[in-house]
Amino acid sequence: MTLQNFMNEAISPWMREEGPDNDIVLSSRIRLARNFANTTYPILADPNQLEEIRDFFKDNYENKSFEEYKDFSFLPIQNLSAVERQVLVEKHLISPHLVKHADTAAALISENEQVSVMINEEDHIRIQFYLPGFQLNKALEKSFEFDDWLEEKINYAFDETRGYLTSCPTNVGTGMRASVMMHLPALTLTKQISRMIPAINQLGLVVRGIYGEGSEAVGNIYQISNQITLGKSEEDIVEDLQSVVEQLIDHERKARMQIMEQSSKRLEDRIYRSYGVLEYSRIMESKEAAKCLSDVRLGIDLGIITNVSKNILNELMILTQPGFLQQYASKTLNPDERDILRASLIRERLQLEK
Repeated sequence: MTLQNFMNEAISPWMREEGPDNDIVLSSRIRLARNFANTTYPILADPNQLEEIRDFFKDNYENKSFEEYKDFSFLPIQNLSAVERQVLVEKHLISPHLVKHADTAAALISENEQVSVMINEEDHIRIQFYLPGFQLNKALEKSFEFDDWLEEKINYAFDETRGYLTSCPTNVGTGMRASVMMHLPALTLTKQISRMIPAINQLGLVVRGIYGEGSEAVGNIYQISNQITLGKSEEDIVEDLQSVVEQLIDHERKARMQIMEQSSKRLEDRIYRSYGVLEYSRIMESKEAAKCLSDVRLGIDLGIITNVSKNILNELMILTQPGFLQQYASKTLNPDERDILRASLIRERLQLEK
């Protein structure tokens, strides 16, 4: 695999598969924070120590395979252009925080982009494992297996009482963040989500936007994850998150039915207006695109729109981001140029569905 393979396609291969409850849950992710024992953590380590960690992964895991996750590519972040870094962030393969430490950071990414390992981020390594739809337990199982595979060659920093030791105290214990990406347009339209978020926070969970901490919930997409990592097992954390997500799925479906029963024409009008904006606009800002794509996705899920696949919408969600637009154009674009290209790409992709 080369870097260009990751740049060519907006959506990752695993995203083309349909997971359980995919009308509402877009993806399930497990992220594990790990550090090498008896080694200075990234926040205090000098460049030579960090380069040793980075080189360890290049020497031991580049082009290696774990089960069906083949040919891990090793990408030193300092070798990537600004646009290439942004594209990887937009595809959720690396974090914005990793980019800030480009001089000594790197990423290992599997061919199907389902597994990625961020090296020298806040911790020595952060493992990410994705599955489509609502599959938290399976994602946990597979991430454990991958973690064990890495641990065959790494002695992790682990304390019998406190668990896995991490740079940030909020990750000590399991070192695990479990999260799901949810499309909740009906709960947003009926303003129920604003009442639910404080209640969810009280359960030790957090609701964020599509790009995690500090990001907005654009396009009615929310990331729900655990905050607590200490004092509970990974299985208990996943069970708690699973229970809340199941309730959110139930509430979202009931809200969709309620809107259809009480104001179906208004909802249809909103969905078709958004479809029209996507199909005919010549200039489109990213927030407007996200709002319209959310409406059309809801229209597909409710059987109102039948000539567009959700894969096209998944692709457009990422393809219309600033980094991907510039990658597609092979040049730097100013905001006005990006808005024009975004509208053009959306028109082109929707025509492909006819």
